[in-house]
Amino acid sequence: MKINVEQLLPIGSVVLLQGGEKRLMTFGVVQEDPETHEVYDYAGIVYPEGNVGIDSAFLFNHDEIEEVFFVGYNDIERQEFIAQLTKIITEGEDELPDEDASK
Repeated sequence: MKINVEQLLPIGSVVLLQGGEKRLMTFGVVQEDPETHEVYDYAGIVYPEGNVGIDSAFLFNHDEIEEVFFVGYNDIERQEFIAQLTKIITEGEDELPDEDASK
């Protein structure tokens, strides 16, 4: 699967998936399913409840989003992360930048 890093919404964004009844808030980008090893654009949890157990978290892709209700926080730190992520994906590296990479 090809990830379009530039279209990724910031964490904290609130979305409704196609055919969905409950909104989700993103809490991660470029997430791997630990069982199938498939990579998804986002990890999300039900909104407004948040983490209420394993069944409240979902992996999904950008093209599954029907509506965006809120776009999360975007600052220079996120922009640097997106630049690093773009470089990693473009170069085909397997590792995501760690939290100290932007310091």
